[in-house]
Amino acid sequence: MVMGHIRVVATAFVLAMGATACGAAEVTVLSTPTMKGAFNELAPAFTRATGHTLVLTFEGVPVLKRQIEAGERFDAAVLLPAAVDDLARLGRIAAGSRSDFARTAAGVAIRAGAPKPQVASRDDLKRTLLAATTIAYSSDSVSGSYFLRLLDRLGIEGEVKPRLLAVTGRSPVDAVARGEAELTVITVPNIVGVEGVALAGVLPDELQNYTTFSVGISANASEPKAAEQLIAFLHSPMAVAAIRSRGLEPVAP
Repeated sequence: MVMGHIRVVATAFVLAMGATACGAAEVTVLSTPTMKGAFNELAPAFTRATGHTLVLTFEGVPVLKRQIEAGERFDAAVLLPAAVDDLARLGRIAAGSRSDFARTAAGVAIRAGAPKPQVASRDDLKRTLLAATTIAYSSDSVSGSYFLRLLDRLGIEGEVKPRLLAVTGRSPVDAVARGEAELTVITVPNIVGVEGVALAGVLPDELQNYTTFSVGISANASEPKAAEQLIAFLHSPMAVAAIRSRGLEPVAP
C-alpha cells in the first residue's frame, strides 16, 4: 500500500466520529465486478457512517482501465494493484492514493444441485476440466486471461478450447447458472451468494491465482475528501466483516 498509515488512521477517526466536513456527497466509483457483492453491503453502510452516497459502475478491469485512460470521470476506482499503479503513472490516479484492502483466491463454479467435481489437486482439476462438456469464461477480464494460461499450464489447452464458451457483457457465472455451461473458473467472490451456482472448491495451491484489490483516488476527483473517507471505511471493522462474508480476505492498511 502506498498511502501513509497515518493518513488512513486519521481519516478512519473522522469516519468513526461521523464527521462529514464537506457535507453529503455523491462519490463516483468504478469497480471490478468481483467486488459487487461486497459493495451491496458496503454502500449503504458507508452512507450511514458518512452521509455520502456511492454511485457504482461495475466492469472488467481491462475495460475500466481503458475508459479511465480515455478520460472517464470518477472519484475512486477499485482495480488491481498494477492497474492502479499504471494509471497513477499516467496521471489519472492521484500519486500515493493507492490502498490495497482485499484479496481472494480462484475457484470452480458449478450449477447449484449438480454433483461437485474434484478440484483439490492438479490431477483432479485436470480430469474435471477434461470431462466438462462446456466451460464458460470471460474473454475480456483478468480471470479469463488467467484461465487460458491455466489450461496451457495443465497441458490441455488444445483439448479444452473447442468446448469453451466466451462470455461478454456478463459474468461467466451467469452462463453456469442458466445451464449454458457446466462450470467456470473465476475468483471466489463471483461465486459466493450468486443464485443458481455453487462453489465446487478452490484451486490447488500450486495452480492458485490470488488476486489483490486496490482502491485509488482520481487525480481529478470531484469529491476527493469523500473518496479518502471511502478508503478508510474499506479498512474499518464493519467493512472487514462484509469483505469476509463474500469470500474475500481483508488486507490490513
